[in-house]
Amino acid sequence: MTTWRVLLLLIGAAPVAAVPAEPSPGTIRIDQLGYETTGPKHAIVATPDLTPLSWTLVDSTGEPVATGTTRPFGHDPASDETIQRVDFTGFMMTGEGYRLTIGRLGSQLFSIADRPFAAAATAAMSFFYQQRSGVPIEARYVQRPDLARAAGHAREIVTCFHGRDQRSVRWPGCDYRLDATGGWYDAGDHGKYVVNGGVSAWTLLDLHERLAALGDADAFADGRLALPERGNGRDDLLDEARVEVAFLLAMQVPQGRRVTVAFSTDTGAPAKDFRTIDAGGLVHTKVADEAWTGLPMAPAADPMRRFLYPPSTAATFNMVAVAAQAARIWRQSDPAFADRALAAARRGWEAAERIPGLHASSDFTGSGGYGDRQIADERFWAAAQLFVTTGEAPFRAVVTAAPFLRDGSVDLGWGSTALAGVLTLATVPNGLPPDLHAVIRDEIVARADMLLAERDHSGYRLPFSGAHYGWGSNSTLLNRAIVLGVAYQITRNAAYRDAVADVADYVFGRNALDRSFVTGFGARTTHQPHHRFWAQAADARYPAPPPGVLSGGPNDSARMDDGDPLKGRCVGQTCWRDDWRAFTMNEVAINWNAPLVWVTAFLDATRIRSARAPG
Repeated sequence: MTTWRVLLLLIGAAPVAAVPAEPSPGTIRIDQLGYETTGPKHAIVATPDLTPLSWTLVDSTGEPVATGTTRPFGHDPASDETIQRVDFTGFMMTGEGYRLTIGRLGSQLFSIADRPFAAAATAAMSFFYQQRSGVPIEARYVQRPDLARAAGHAREIVTCFHGRDQRSVRWPGCDYRLDATGGWYDAGDHGKYVVNGGVSAWTLLDLHERLAALGDADAFADGRLALPERGNGRDDLLDEARVEVAFLLAMQVPQGRRVTVAFSTDTGAPAKDFRTIDAGGLVHTKVADEAWTGLPMAPAADPMRRFLYPPSTAATFNMVAVAAQAARIWRQSDPAFADRALAAARRGWEAAERIPGLHASSDFTGSGGYGDRQIADERFWAAAQLFVTTGEAPFRAVVTAAPFLRDGSVDLGWGSTALAGVLTLATVPNGLPPDLHAVIRDEIVARADMLLAERDHSGYRLPFSGAHYGWGSNSTLLNRAIVLGVAYQITRNAAYRDAVADVADYVFGRNALDRSFVTGFGARTTHQPHHRFWAQAADARYPAPPPGVLSGGPNDSARMDDGDPLKGRCVGQTCWRDDWRAFTMNEVAINWNAPLVWVTAFLDATRIRSARAPG
């Protein structure tokens, strides 16, 4: 993920045009992707008063097909609007070109379909193929010919960073190289990061396991996705996820290698406590450029030297967790790969336990820092995956002694991964005692109930009642939807699934901006994400983004700085603009698209199996 330092480079790399004016949002906000025939259907009306209003649903010919009255909500702090709601769940006729109207006001056009989320899930998965490093992106596998590109970093055999960091501290490097070819570019830049890759790969692999449990194991059967692996007889989602799993395994320090690393308890201090350690089994944090590149820039044109950056305990536990998960998922279809993954996970666990406090350094330019001072959550996550895969007592002891089983957390991200372990323990068969397993499942349901309570206080029916929207807010909401989806899996209570649909509705346009944050889906969609190759807004020689790419979303954090004129003059959901320079709001990232895939695929898989209940 890009950091604020790139601003200086961007200004020097391209002329800075005036910020494009954002179109005014309509009064009636709907899911511009569309609604399920038998699913929940809610719209939001921003109005200055709370007098109930008569609404009409009209079809593509303009004929009324349903009517009703809005339900006043009140003031919504996240949008600073007075909100009323429309519930037309009872209308179940498929079709296109529907519009909600109130007097002379109308919503964007939308459809009602049996499977509105299927195409979005497919497109969101295509994002990962198009983020691949080390291989050409071929025209036959992408939505438009101009999206094809040459391979970036096609033979990435790299050594450790050596030289001075941005604080002028000299790093000595190491005496080996790793073949780190492949994997996914993280975001709008060309860095490849283990901690973000780890949580992203986990999300896709977790989805694979859940689809089987939900009775839709063949959702991504061979042939659904346009991939070079098409026709190999294997699940397409696993084909794509394996690209990143292989990269994570490749980032492990070989046995017996000694590396000079820096220990520091103060991330703001330039001084480093350098020590040369036996680093065998640890995992490097990233492969990235030595300095920020300009924008736009195709990966194959990247002129910078690339390095391995120092290993960390958190990165190691990330690899361990995903490798252990991969070992059980590929056990039947590819035993050799499963054995390799589990062996790497065991080596990584031993190394991380031997060196428990090695933190990532953020003192390198050219790539995101992903610094994380709290490692206990990664350790728990790794232990949970190893226990579920192996059933071994040492890993069970770590899991049962940790506080994360009952801490009430509802948020998941690269810096907070404990929930990934809890969700796995709650639903993937494992050797925990039945009473403890029941406690964990009840805990997931209790956390989902907390999110339902937050939804009750949100004008936009979101499992997030706060007014502060931070960097990557769309992924925060989507990851909370995962918790709700797992609660549905446990209970089959349709209220949890409806809340997942509410998050999808928000992402696809039912928000204060009346904008779909997913490219290619909706009447008013994102067009200018911050990305070095999908950068037509910056340079006409580059392509516009493909469909299925999620913008990071509203961000009102005043400490971020990308020259944004909205800072200090916007509220929560309104702090966003569709501008390729606005990386704090409009960048893309693998850990944002992964939960988009999870949510849309989950909704598609459960479209018939959910019992209807009032929303």
